[in-house]
Formats: sequence, structure tokens, C-alpha cells
Amino acid sequence: MPNRLIDSQISQNASTANAISIPASSTPALFGTLGLNTAAAGANLSVHFTATVTLSAVVAILVPVTVTIFRVVGATSTPVYSATKTLPVGTLLLTTDVITVTGADLLTTNPGFVEYQAFVSIPSGLAVIPNRVGPESFEAVAYSD
Repeated sequence: MPNRLIDSQISQNASTANAISIPASSTPALFGTLGLNTAAAGANLSVHFTATVTLSAVVAILVPVTVTIFRVVGATSTPVYSATKTLPVGTLLLTTDVITVTGADLLTTNPGFVEYQAFVSIPSGLAVIPNRVGPESFEAVAYSD
């Protein structure tokens, strides 16, 4: 049986380049949150998501950037996806790096409504901290049989 669309949402923190200037942090920073109505889903529910974060810096450093996606049902938050990419941020000229991740959450049960949150973080102790400059967005789509 083919999958059918159940619900989709987009959370847009910054729509354009240089729309924000927020120092990246070792504390995970929320940049997207959305909720999906899954009440009409069948037994095989899956949620596909894409997240984009953009960083900029002036000094040449290697920065491991981690994007983590959490599923939130009720008061329970569960990490469902995490990706780390090491970026060569800066080359003594202002450089900008766009990070886009794509993943899926294959739910074993259908909660009827599920929230997802997207966070970005860098390790502590870096000599130079890149800025989150935008765009930043987070999209999720629920499919079921």
C-alpha cells in the first residue's frame, strides 16, 4: 500500500542570509520547533525532516557543528537524529557555511500529535566562535500507510 501524506509543518527561524547574528554555543540552541497531527495515520508512521543552519566567521578554524533533532511527546523528549559536520569556518576573509541535514523518524507507536525540535551546537573551548547568520529552517512531513 502506498504511503500517504498525514501532515507537514515548517519552522523558519531566519528566512534570509544575514537575517540574524547569534554566536554559536556549546549549549544546544533551539532554532526550530513544530508539531504534527498524526491522528489520521495508520500503523506505519514515519516522519521525514530537513534542517538548515548557516554559520559565518572571519578567522580560519575547524568547527565541528552538531545538529540534533528531538521528538517530544507529552513531557518526554527523545533524540532521534544527530549529525556532526566539521567546517573550515573562515579563511581570514569572512566565510559562510550552510549545513543541511535530512533524516527520518520511524515511530513504533502513533501518539496522535508529535512535536519535533531542532538544535545546533559547537564544542566548548574554541578560540573563535562563529555566528549563526541565517537562513535557519526546519521542516517535517509525516507519512503513513
